[in-house]
Amino acid sequence: MQDAPARRTPGAPRGSPARRPEPGSPDKGFRTRPAGTGLRLFFGAPRVVLQHIPYVHAAAAPRTIRKTINATRADFAPQAGPQQALSVHASTMALFSKIKLPPVPAFRRPADLVYALGEKPPAFTLFGLAVQHMVTALTCVVYVLAAAKIGGLSAASTQGLVTATTLGMALATFFQAWGGRLGSGLMLVDIPSPLLIVIGGSIIGQFGIAGAAAMSLTKGLVSLAASVVVPRLRAILPPTVAGVVVCIGGLSLVAPALTHMTGLQSGAMDGADILIGTVTLLVIVALSIWGNRRLKLAALLAGLLAGVILAAVLGKLHGMALLSKSSVLALPQLHLPNLAVDPAALAAVALVSLMAQLDSLGSLVLMHKMNDADWRRPSMRLVSHGIRANGLGNLLASCLGSYPTGMSSANLALCHISRSTSRWIGLVTALLLAVSAFLPQVALGLTLIPTSVVGAIEVYAAAYLVVSGIELIASRALDSRGIFMIGLSFVAGLGVMVLPQLADQAPAALHFVARSGIITGGVMAIVLNAIFRLGTSQRAVLHIDEASHSERMRRIVEFVESSGARWSARRDVVRRAAQAMLEGAEALEAAGEGRRLVQVQGSFDEFNLDFELLYQGPALLLEPSAEPSPAALLDMREEDFHNVLGRALSGVSHMLLKRLADRVTSGTRGRLSYLRLHLNH
Repeated sequence: MQDAPARRTPGAPRGSPARRPEPGSPDKGFRTRPAGTGLRLFFGAPRVVLQHIPYVHAAAAPRTIRKTINATRADFAPQAGPQQALSVHASTMALFSKIKLPPVPAFRRPADLVYALGEKPPAFTLFGLAVQHMVTALTCVVYVLAAAKIGGLSAASTQGLVTATTLGMALATFFQAWGGRLGSGLMLVDIPSPLLIVIGGSIIGQFGIAGAAAMSLTKGLVSLAASVVVPRLRAILPPTVAGVVVCIGGLSLVAPALTHMTGLQSGAMDGADILIGTVTLLVIVALSIWGNRRLKLAALLAGLLAGVILAAVLGKLHGMALLSKSSVLALPQLHLPNLAVDPAALAAVALVSLMAQLDSLGSLVLMHKMNDADWRRPSMRLVSHGIRANGLGNLLASCLGSYPTGMSSANLALCHISRSTSRWIGLVTALLLAVSAFLPQVALGLTLIPTSVVGAIEVYAAAYLVVSGIELIASRALDSRGIFMIGLSFVAGLGVMVLPQLADQAPAALHFVARSGIITGGVMAIVLNAIFRLGTSQRAVLHIDEASHSERMRRIVEFVESSGARWSARRDVVRRAAQAMLEGAEALEAAGEGRRLVQVQGSFDEFNLDFELLYQGPALLLEPSAEPSPAALLDMREEDFHNVLGRALSGVSHMLLKRLADRVTSGTRGRLSYLRLHLNH
């Protein structure tokens, strides 16, 4: 076997003796700079270490920075041999690899994810996933075009509005993925808000792009205010409420998704549109289920390409002439918000923006659940920071004349299709959105994707959201209060979607709110949950009277299950608590020595579920006693043997109790003894 080719030592004169890499040492063709020579920039919590800046003019830089730049240039000096220089791509990835993101809460990684929250995919995979998210988000620019058409904007003004809105989407997506004090650190993409199309069109028609900027400013301020209030609303925003919002959000997509997929927007069903949409959906579903790891990552892109190609073959690809009329490069212009907008109109925008936070709540809870295998409840901190990211994005983009943006449920579905929720995908998606903002033909070209293809993606998103919402609802035990809260909320949300004329009975200022099933159902869920909490104590007591053994055990189990349902505790925890209480009651009665159950108590505070068995008699010993050796058992009298066997059986009960409950304690309080079982919730 030949030796590895020699390579000249960096910085040595040509012709000097070459060095060979030491055995077992990595040889990448360039030497690595010593640790600690990087330049650190502080941006809130985040830190970026710039260790590779190969081509920077250092003459005007401060002395310390010049030394760093010159040292870095030396690292990238041309070398002799086959690895003479690093490519621009390599240096870019070297810089990219040094980015340090702010920390996020530690989650247990779900086994079905390909790339979890903090994992960085390979460069090519990362770019491919980000492109899919960018394409999905930019197809929603049609909402901006619809508002501009209602407002009668000129082509140039519409292009400026699209450019500013795309930059706003990039800003909010970046803040969201970056995390720290700026966002949640989750992979969530912003898109233009569909809830504000009609009112936005009327405001844009009167005040132009400055009117859109005023709307974006209003939504940003409302979101920032909501981010401060949300952490204090844990009691009225349980998983059941979030599940109602998510599920109704999926159901609200059904009508537009099927309309787009079947061509009903033109007045009649179109066979070609149905074929295109069906093929697109089948490709996405087939690859996401039966495809290998790489195909799953590109399932949506493959389905989209299949649909577009089929549409071109069937002559359903229209509007290509519009691309020639749009400019190749567009720069955003400063459009300060027009504060002369009618206060009543801005109040309506503020109200819709406030209600739209319910959609943000559902998206954030769903993404959190997707990233945490041990998910138990919404993290109000993540929700608050996620809403803050959207508020900051809208606030900054309002200076450019952006249309308001909100979180995208379609991109959530894409994360589920690709099984990838890495925040690095969000950062690269934000970068691609920012670049596309200066390339109007890219954004406009994506809006020309056939509606039947977009409809197929919406069908997948609707199915995913409906099932995810049901999972959130089913995670908690329900009593009659929970059943009525969920059922009536669905009736209200679906009612305004099935019977739009119901919204016409509301005051004119509330028409925009009343027409949204998500807002109507979400508000109904919050209000009913708050009302049904009245008179519901977080403590419960059951008195044990003289009854048969089986009757006492049945009443204890029913008490635990009914209390857990009344408190909306997690089903799995309530089930464990019932088993533990049954085992504890059995152990007490089997222990003898005059022990008799008197009372059962329970308490709940969202993080802790505690039950106590109060009884007469000595406290139950939970520590195992020393048992005789097998040889001693052979020589033991029958009476002593039965006593040892009884102690061994009680030890089994104690072991089961400690496995079912997270903490077991016993003692004496007053004239009664207690056995307390604590379960983490």
